Amino acid sequence: MPRESGEGERRVAMVPKVAERLIGKGLDVVVESEAGLAALIPDKLYTDSGAEIGDPWSADVVVKVAPPTEEEIGKLSRGSMLIGFLSPLVHPETVRKLDEAGITAFAVESIPRISRAQSMDALSSQANVSGYKAVLLAAEKSTRFFPMLTTAAGTVKPATALVLGVGVAGLQALATAKRLGARTTGYDVRPDVADQVKSLGANWLDLGIEAAGEGGYARELTEEERKEQQERLTEAITTFDVVITTALVPGRKAPTLVTEDAVKGMKAGSVVVDLAGETGGNCELTEPGEIVVKYDVTVASPLNLPASMPEHASELYSRNLAALIELMLDDEGRLAPDYSDKVLDESCVAGKPSGAGADSGSNSDSDSGSDSGSGDSGSGDSGSGDSGSGSESRSDHGADGAARNGEVS
Repeated sequence: MPRESGEGERRVAMVPKVAERLIGKGLDVVVESEAGLAALIPDKLYTDSGAEIGDPWSADVVVKVAPPTEEEIGKLSRGSMLIGFLSPLVHPETVRKLDEAGITAFAVESIPRISRAQSMDALSSQANVSGYKAVLLAAEKSTRFFPMLTTAAGTVKPATALVLGVGVAGLQALATAKRLGARTTGYDVRPDVADQVKSLGANWLDLGIEAAGEGGYARELTEEERKEQQERLTEAITTFDVVITTALVPGRKAPTLVTEDAVKGMKAGSVVVDLAGETGGNCELTEPGEIVVKYDVTVASPLNLPASMPEHASELYSRNLAALIELMLDDEGRLAPDYSDKVLDESCVAGKPSGAGADSGSNSDSDSGSDSGSGDSGSGDSGSGDSGSGSESRSDHGADGAARNGEVS
């Protein structure tokens, strides 16, 4: 495991507990010196777990969080394996360079959404972090209390919060806002998630538009549907104190859900938190990576919320990678990926052996159902958590562009 080189990236691809788990399987684990410092994990904790501090780039398998730079690709050994968020749809040139370098690369955001792959679903785990932190950011920037307060000076009404896109990040946002005492409402173009929203004690915003797609993702709306949705949404948004958006479409610009007119119509002191800033944003006034005030409304677009909570984000991500690596081991603990397995076939984006694939084997799955929100307020789904990214409206960062905040619609 090398040290992450991306600016502001505090997560690590492997925590000591998971290193110990893999060592118990017979693997040798090598960690670059000070690789865990940004996540407050000193080298000693890795050596105590049995890992070795040394050069990770010569290993058979290299695990990362963010996509590798061109310089890092040059450090990888031909014939080795790379696992991490690789953004194959957004940055195909990275995948091409990995292929040319003779690297077998697995993109965790391309892992299919099937039941037995839930433990490997890094988008979901990171999107959980994003949904949680988005609400805390909204509460910090809001000029109003989230809960109802009864005081000697009178009663304060609770804040109203709307979450657009209820995949893992969205469901986690609804659950967190509810715990803080806000009156919550969820919206998604996939009507089948309404029951999940209601199970969290939130209301369901029904605009009369449905766009359920394949694999648990939302399909792209037609022009007519988009126009109708926008008109109804704009009217609804103006009635809320907080709006959190998580809507992404794999490989495409994020859909616009919050127009300038909608922001103009919101009460002064309201907050919009846009988790889709990395692919353009769901709000017309979003400035990716910035917090701005427009028409007395705060519009925040954090790009890598999981990195702001590196301890648990790294722990969850490490478990995802360990589960994927364990899937590649044979009975004797040797690395022997079986590409007839749907999980490995679909997540391998570079260096796949010629003729390998699920179609040529018997281990393909018919279970392609969405798990957009199973578990603790969506903790079993996508991010769960982009960002990176990533509405997930899987319903959030296998799409990419959500690798950081972790959601996809």
